[in-house]
Formats: sequence, C-alpha cells, structure tokens
Amino acid sequence: MSIYKIPVIAGDGIGPEIIDEGKKVIEAVGDIDGFSINWVDLPYGADHYLKTGELIDDSSVNELRKYKSIYLGSLGDPRVEPGILELGILLKLRFALDQYVNLRPVYLFEGISTPLREKGPEDIQFSVIRENTEDLYLGIGSRFANGKNKEIHDLVRQMYNAKFSIDVETNATELAYQIGALTREGAERVITYSFEYAKRKNRKKVTSVDKANVLTYMYGLWREVFEDTAKKYPSIENNSAFVDAVAMWFVKNPEWFEVVVTPNLFGDILTDLGAIIQGGLGVAPGGNINPDGTSMFEPIHGSAPKYAGTNTANPIATILSGGLLLEDLGLEKSGKRIELAVKKVLRERKTIPRDLGGNSKTDEVGTAVVASLEQIEL
Repeated sequence: MSIYKIPVIAGDGIGPEIIDEGKKVIEAVGDIDGFSINWVDLPYGADHYLKTGELIDDSSVNELRKYKSIYLGSLGDPRVEPGILELGILLKLRFALDQYVNLRPVYLFEGISTPLREKGPEDIQFSVIRENTEDLYLGIGSRFANGKNKEIHDLVRQMYNAKFSIDVETNATELAYQIGALTREGAERVITYSFEYAKRKNRKKVTSVDKANVLTYMYGLWREVFEDTAKKYPSIENNSAFVDAVAMWFVKNPEWFEVVVTPNLFGDILTDLGAIIQGGLGVAPGGNINPDGTSMFEPIHGSAPKYAGTNTANPIATILSGGLLLEDLGLEKSGKRIELAVKKVLRERKTIPRDLGGNSKTDEVGTAVVASLEQIEL
C-alpha cells in the first residue's frame, strides 16, 4: 500500500472543521483505492501568531519543499489586522514555492441552483487557470502625502503631460501608485500549462483574458505570448478576449468556455464570478500549483469566523479541493471518485448544507460523501 505524507494547515475560523471533513473523505477513498495518508499537522494561523508572533519563516518553507502537496483550510481572523496572515502565510507560500498556477474548476452540479436563468450543469463546465505570481500582486508601490516626495509628483506630471500633450497640476493631497509586471517566461509557463491541461482533460478550446487595448505593455505581452504558444497546439481552438467582455460572457454564455487562462488580477476577480454562477463559494475548490514542486489546495472561500465551531459550514469546496490534491499526487482515479461522490450527494439532495438551501451539519455532509464513495463505479 502506498503511503503519502501531506502537510495540513487547518487555519482559522471554520478551517479546522472543513479540513476534518476533507481528511475524512480522503482517508475513506484511500481505503477503497489502496493508499493511506500520514497527515503532518502544522499550527500556522491566528492562534499561533497571537501566541508566538510567528508566521511562516524561510526554514519552514524549505521543510515544506520536501512534500508534493499541502492541504489548507482557511486564513483570517478579526483579532489580527487584515493582510498579516494572508501575506505572511498564504502569499508567502504561493510565492516562495513558486505556485504559479491557480486552478479553479467552475462546474455547476446537478441539484444546485445558479442565478443564471435557463442555464444548467451542461452549460457551466469550465476551468479558470490564473497566473499566480506576477501582475499587480507583486506589491510594488507606495503612497505620498502632498509635498512629501516632490520628485515622484513631478515624474508623474511629466509622464502624463508627455502622453496627452496637456498640462496637469500635481498638487493633489496624496498620490498613490502600484506597479504590475509580467515576464515573458512567467506568461509562457502558465499559458503552456493551460494548453496541456486542456489536452489532459480532453477540452477543445482555450480562451485567453487580457486588457491589451488599454494596458498595452503588460497585456500586450501576454497576448503575444498566448498567440505564440497556441501555434504549438493546432488541435486546440484558441481565442483572446478582453476581461470586461469575458465577465459579461461568463453570465450570458458560460457554455462558450472550456479552459480560460488569465493574468493574476483578472483571474482573482473572474474566479469569484465563476463561483457564484456555479452555486456559491461553498462548492468552489482551488489549487495553487507548481507542476514541478510543491502545490497547495484550498477552498476559495474565507474563514467565516462567525460560523466557527457551529458545525454549519459547507465542507464541499474543501472536499473537492482534496480531490484536486489527489490528482496532483497522481491519484486521478481517486480524485475523480471524490468528485462523483459529491455530485451524487448533491443530486440526491438528502444531505445539503445550509448555504445551499438545506439544514445538514458540516460533519453530516462529509459522512454522506464518504457513504457515496463506495457506490461510485470507475
């Protein structure tokens, strides 16, 4: 029997509860498919930070490099200033482990309602692949009060005047700027991943998202790399679209999409839109992937601290993220078994979490998925 070691960061709020159900389902599918898991529970989160002042340091990151996959619950706590846990744990891991792919399946399951009238499960079946380490998320920028940095104000004024041939005043009370950056290599690797993903999943079309008509430097490069990469995959249809149009089409014609690849910022926004059209954050799994290193899998929702300890949170996104984790380990059959078991539970509507219109407890949903695993034939 194969044994896999998987680090776990249960995190904050509802994190420990939903991770418990994810573990339960993974262990159950292991019993069926002939593998076992040794969980490596890590303390990182609000409680640990408040007790010790520790987030994740470089030595801990290096230790995590020994593993193929990490299982994450959720991060965020009202006792800690926003951004500290997210930057010091989540983003630290994404960047340090070079998890340059953010994978978000957007599938509407039978039995779950969508706000899109006249759309059903056959219409909402696509995946968003978001570049995860570049763009405006690099954190390069600053703010200046009036008169504090005359050189920056003058530079902005000169650039503006040169661009539009007009004169503008720079005596604003405060100036803020944020710089994004894309590299050819960064764009190329995630776009290549999207085409390889389409091949692996037998998908026929890849759509690229940009805003190259206005943000011409960064997203012009992105579009150029996409077009160059697409030539290597002549059997897969490809097209580019502006982000505002894609947002509209997600709502109007979600059936147009199969695989969507997008820069970081646009992907962050579009995947939340994708979550709501598939029924809500409670059924939206995600993965932060380094194909050649350590990946991390998590639900895309937050820690929902007001529901912590109530046994009412929806664990389905976490359970589905566990299925993606198993795929990452090479256990595709087991990952698929979890997905089909979730589909069965939702379709039968006997055990439905509260956010989807039912009254089932967190642990009851996990138990129902476990019971369905044995009934799945692959």
